[in-house]
Amino acid sequence: MKVAIGVDQEEAAAAEQQLRSLHEWLLADAVCRRHAGPTLGSGAVTVPGAQGDLIDVLSLVLGTGFNAASLSVAIAAWRRSRPGSPTLVVERADGTRITLTGAANEDAGRLLAELEREQA
Repeated sequence: MKVAIGVDQEEAAAAEQQLRSLHEWLLADAVCRRHAGPTLGSGAVTVPGAQGDLIDVLSLVLGTGFNAASLSVAIAAWRRSRPGSPTLVVERADGTRITLTGAANEDAGRLLAELEREQA
């Protein structure tokens, strides 16, 4: 299952910094790095010859090597390590969006339930 993660912040540069931090956090997990392949990118359409956009999405693939439970735990741990527990928006390939705003531990359980929920 492909998952995209964004940071819900008004300032684009701060959102990019948070995504880069989460990306580094996930890359530090050898299993995630190997099986989920987290990558940073931009959701904006690029114009040929234009400068690149700010990073606004972190994409990864969940499967047997790195599953929804692993991602939920990793995100909860990362959010606990950040001042103010940044608000994240996790989107499944089917368009289901999960916004994580509360306590990291509570959101981990909710994220896991939503990610494992049957896709339409």
